[in-house]
Amino acid sequence: MASLPGKTVERLSEYRRTLLACLAEKRNFIFSHDLAARLHITAVQVRRDLMLIGYSSVQRKGYDVKELVETISRIIDSDEGMNVAIIGIGNLGRALAGYFKGKRSKLNLVASFDNDPQKINRVISGVKCFPYSEMEDTIRELNIRIAILTVPADFAKDIAEEAVRFGIRGILNFTTVPLNVPPEVYLEEYDMITSIEKVAYFVKENQL
Repeated sequence: MASLPGKTVERLSEYRRTLLACLAEKRNFIFSHDLAARLHITAVQVRRDLMLIGYSSVQRKGYDVKELVETISRIIDSDEGMNVAIIGIGNLGRALAGYFKGKRSKLNLVASFDNDPQKINRVISGVKCFPYSEMEDTIRELNIRIAILTVPADFAKDIAEEAVRFGIRGILNFTTVPLNVPPEVYLEEYDMITSIEKVAYFVKENQL
């Protein structure tokens, strides 16, 4: 299968999370319009995404929830799983670590990094914190492929460059600094201000 568009992968992840909730509710089948309603998108979009991965519904029953979860998992997860690290274990880093742990069996949060002596060599939010000076050895020894970047803006570019040099191949950037990475590294920029401004815009529009 050819690589899927980024937005499609995002929606597949959202479908899986919603479908897992359905399983917890003892619901075994779901129609496209029900899945779409839970995610505030159109049924056409759901059907288009699932056709793209070669999945179709059972006539008059809808989608088999467990089977669809397994199908999505085969496509977006790696067989052996991937190890993840948080670089910068301040307030945001700790919150992300606490949220992340145990959410996905194929994504393992195995380390965090910081330069604060009060954090180094401690277990914070369930993950051990290493000093920046040990970042290269730790990334290589633990085979860490993905980094979540939550460092102060002044250090973001230098630390991202180091992480890539040490073997990181995917970065989720929570800093306010846009990053430039080599083509073989996948970069996802998360700008909280942009997201809040988007929410504020639609609140304003709904008041008109």
